[in-house]
Amino acid sequence: MAVPVTTTVTELPESRVRVQAEVPAEEVEKRVAQAARELGRSMRVPGFRAGKAPAPVVIKRIGRDAVLDEAVRDSIATWYSAAIDAAAIVPVGEPDLDMGDLPRQGEPLKFSIEIGVRPKATLGEYKGLEVGKREPTVPDDAVDEEIQRLRERSGRLETVERAAESGDFVVMDFVGTLDGERFPGGEGRDQMVELGSGRLVPGFEDQLQGAAAGEERTVSVTFPDDYGAPELAGQEAAFAVTVKEVKAKELPPLDDDLATEAGFDTLDELRDDVRSRLREADEERIAAEFRETTLDAAVANATVEIPDTLLEARSRELWEQMLHSLAHQGISRETYLQLAGRDEEEIVEQGKSDAELQLKREAVLAAVVEAEGIEASDEDVMEAIERAAPAERTSPKKLLDRMRSSGRLEGLKSELAQRKAFDLLTGSARPISVEQAKAREKLWTPGRAGETHGSGQLWTPGS
Repeated sequence: MAVPVTTTVTELPESRVRVQAEVPAEEVEKRVAQAARELGRSMRVPGFRAGKAPAPVVIKRIGRDAVLDEAVRDSIATWYSAAIDAAAIVPVGEPDLDMGDLPRQGEPLKFSIEIGVRPKATLGEYKGLEVGKREPTVPDDAVDEEIQRLRERSGRLETVERAAESGDFVVMDFVGTLDGERFPGGEGRDQMVELGSGRLVPGFEDQLQGAAAGEERTVSVTFPDDYGAPELAGQEAAFAVTVKEVKAKELPPLDDDLATEAGFDTLDELRDDVRSRLREADEERIAAEFRETTLDAAVANATVEIPDTLLEARSRELWEQMLHSLAHQGISRETYLQLAGRDEEEIVEQGKSDAELQLKREAVLAAVVEAEGIEASDEDVMEAIERAAPAERTSPKKLLDRMRSSGRLEGLKSELAQRKAFDLLTGSARPISVEQAKAREKLWTPGRAGETHGSGQLWTPGS
């Protein structure tokens, strides 16, 4: 069941709003009782088993204000989300939250939110746009590269009696020392590494080039400052290396036998299959380019005012999203900033152009939804939920109930409606050749300051 929060929205300058929210007294008291039960689990109250004191007893013992404060802290995130959903706004950036005075028993809780919201677009022409669309191409060298990768996968390692070169594999024993003392993890036997692969500490592989089987070398390296083992970061180490074998990858001949291993009768059949798959992949890229380019054409014809405060807020959101993604890859904020050679403010400033385009696209799609009266049907919702349920490891029915109770169902409907708007733009667009687009672009380019234009607007890929 959705959280019962009522709201009043007041529009403010620069794409901001103030949301006055009210949580009914019944909801507040329910949360107070929940908080009291949680607090009671760690309390010993005479006359009751440990952790089993009823909520009214806990409230009386520690005071309603203390329990209410705990309830508000536990529930404000839920109430905030419910207020945003009830207000039917798309927030951008961090909110300014004012809780005001906490209510007395039997009174509703009131709080206000000031936050940036998605800007509004005034639409220009958005249907029937002429948009440049390239033809799929598969250069011969792309086919050659794919077949070469197949040869690489089918290659075999053979021992060679010569000095190691980049691309060769070296089998070695090694013992590492710091200031003459061995360190944990610094030893290995029969380890094989491909020279030039970059798998080892920078400089290690380079110093093995030219080595032959039976040769002993001392390899000196400095561990990077962000090395995974902190006790080694920045340290200089010496490795006593004994090269045991040098192996080279022998590639199969480029003939019909290679094709047979891949499931084809002849090399020509293999090449035709590779060309067909590359063409299909290019056609998918072209379709994606055309959709994006069509939307950008509609954006170019629209008017969307975006204050700099909103640009900065969205750019910071994009930066935080990237950090979240990097964290899943084991890359910290500090490591990324060091690799990028920039500080956060520079990254946020440079990200404003992406933020602007993203906000304009969202605003235009929302305006098309409104102009066309587009809605997501119950069938659209169920199809989306059925697709998402396996990844959530639940049934479609349970996922639907969960989204409805958490207030996320309206957000899904809005997203599906915008996808329909996107489909409408793309479906009505008229593709023209890239040559035509380039020729017309000399006469008119969308978004050029001070220009006016009539129908037949166009936008070219990559512009």
